[in-house]
Amino acid sequence: MTDGVGFIGLGLMGSAIASRMLRAHSLLVWNRTAAACAPLAEAGASVAASAAEVFASCRTVFIMVTDEVAVDDVLGADDAALRDRTLVQMSTVPPGYSGRLARRVAGAGGRYVEAPVSGSRQPALNGQLIAMLAGDDAVLDEVAVLLQPVCARVFRCGRPPQAMRMKLAVNTFLITLVTGLVESFHFAEEHRLPAPLLAEILDAGPMASFVSRAKAHALVTADYSPQAAIPDVLKNADLVVAAAREQRIASPLMTDTADLFAETLALGHAADDMAAVIAAYRARTARLRGADG
Repeated sequence: MTDGVGFIGLGLMGSAIASRMLRAHSLLVWNRTAAACAPLAEAGASVAASAAEVFASCRTVFIMVTDEVAVDDVLGADDAALRDRTLVQMSTVPPGYSGRLARRVAGAGGRYVEAPVSGSRQPALNGQLIAMLAGDDAVLDEVAVLLQPVCARVFRCGRPPQAMRMKLAVNTFLITLVTGLVESFHFAEEHRLPAPLLAEILDAGPMASFVSRAKAHALVTADYSPQAAIPDVLKNADLVVAAAREQRIASPLMTDTADLFAETLALGHAADDMAAVIAAYRARTARLRGADG
């Protein structure tokens, strides 16, 4: 084992984060789909033959995969691999699962850090993500240094699963914000108002933000190249709704929003950015008018 850094999970976000980390740290990377490793290898990362090799070789291992099932698949059943390792879990997973994983890692003699981030692929590539960390202060100091190339700010949230809960709180605002923006563009579209003019007006007003500009541009140009893909947003919306129900918390906006993203996925937009949720609005409007006719 070395003091090197491992990174497992090179999807849309993971590959962007790893590419930024590689600017400051040597990385050993692995992905279940091996082809995803090629761009990182060309940039100077070493490529492992398996997840087990990453854990055997690196004292600190970052994981950013689809969900808790994928995390379990990466970790396998041999908890001995976690001994004397720091597992930095960046995947968005249910808080209850993250809490159990923290206890599992501690029981195996390892250290566990929750490190979900706020932001999509472009902010990751720009080093502008916001990280939420939970774990022991000493290990958080080490992880915060490793995340410096990736993040504009790093916030400490206490003990696991508080960082994961905070991520879901942030996602509640982000997802409903974008969905509200899309609804305004759909309203304008149906009243034959020019989308570029709406975008310009919004951009000049107090609600303008990096997110509103990026998603308004996607809507004006109908360019839905994924920054935050529909399946990932739906997963996160469902996690928020489930966590709210578990604690008997009202979440009407997120409940309705999750339905819209599920409909968008069913309409064939799995490879599109979250702004493509406008497809669900258009489909609902068509159904309403069909019922009226």
